[in-house]
Amino acid sequence: MHIQKKTVLLVVLLVALAALAFWYVMKPVTAKSGAPVAVPVRVVSVVQKDVPRFASGIGTVLSLHSVVIRPQIDGILTRLLVKEGQQVKKDDLLATIDDRSIRASLDQARAQLGESQAQLAVAQINLKRYKLLSVDDGVSKQTYDQQQALVNQLKATAQGNQAAIDAAQVQLSYTRIRSPVTGRVGIRNVDEGNFLRTSDTDGLFTVTQIDPIAVEFALPQQMLPTLQRLMAAPEQALVQAYIGADGTSGEMLGEGRLSLIDNQINANTGTLRAKAEFSNAAQRLWPGQLVTLKIQTALDKNALVVPPTVVQRGLEHPFVYRIKGDQVENVPVVMVYQDSDLHIIKGVSAGDQLVSDGQSRLKPGTRIQVLGDPVAQANVSEPKP
Repeated sequence: MHIQKKTVLLVVLLVALAALAFWYVMKPVTAKSGAPVAVPVRVVSVVQKDVPRFASGIGTVLSLHSVVIRPQIDGILTRLLVKEGQQVKKDDLLATIDDRSIRASLDQARAQLGESQAQLAVAQINLKRYKLLSVDDGVSKQTYDQQQALVNQLKATAQGNQAAIDAAQVQLSYTRIRSPVTGRVGIRNVDEGNFLRTSDTDGLFTVTQIDPIAVEFALPQQMLPTLQRLMAAPEQALVQAYIGADGTSGEMLGEGRLSLIDNQINANTGTLRAKAEFSNAAQRLWPGQLVTLKIQTALDKNALVVPPTVVQRGLEHPFVYRIKGDQVENVPVVMVYQDSDLHIIKGVSAGDQLVSDGQSRLKPGTRIQVLGDPVAQANVSEPKP
């Protein structure tokens, strides 16, 4: 009997311990199901600012003036007055050609002109005399007419001699080669002492204008209305040239203005050529260089800007999660502009705090926990082209 009581007490004790353990295990679950856990998220604030829009393309740097210096007469190159790579101005003397033969021809033409002018003077005096004598029939009409013809002949001869002088002076001017443009001297092809011919195709060297300079580029034909609008604007559109493969990672070489669009579209490629002009005092743009161009096509003033991660895609329209107290609400938005760096939206206000990370666990009314301090401004930059 005593043993049975001990057994019963032991069973009761074991049951009580089991019940206590079961209650202890189940208590946290009940508490957890009763109070929802806050979802951790990161937030940004909507920023209001002016946002420029850009289009981009690959272009080639071109000189506005590039001249091959060639001789205009045959002769020996006597002097080269510039060095390779030298900056020259328009009308600077570059080289000289042996001019002795041309000067001799010029002196001869001047002597012949003097002779003709002397003969013409005598013939004109005789003509006056014959004219007076013909009044009293002191000389025949035929003699007078012959003298008149001689005067006309000598006048023509004098004019021909003057033309020969002018031609010789032009030839003489060709012996002094001057720069037709302001620019940079290229690599020299001939040295002093060589015999130059007008048929030489290579020329002496080139003179290439570096400042200002142009960049020619191609854009899709769909850009034609935009380019026409930019050309018709009171101020020429801003164009930036970069050395990199895109307009962000590369180094900017200069800023210029859109100056020209071509008068036809390439039917084979569906592209339209255009040209921009750049000031190039630092000579960072070089003829023949390939560059990436960014063209400012528009400016959105007071735009509401957010990072791309903020906007979610809904079945009917894009939306964002806006912070409301310790919960979120679903706000439909309109996409005005988007690229890989930023989105411009409508439907929210400047300063609104929006969820930028953690949206997959959210729905309207979900309690949230903001990780870290709320970001004062969205970390966005100018849009990529």
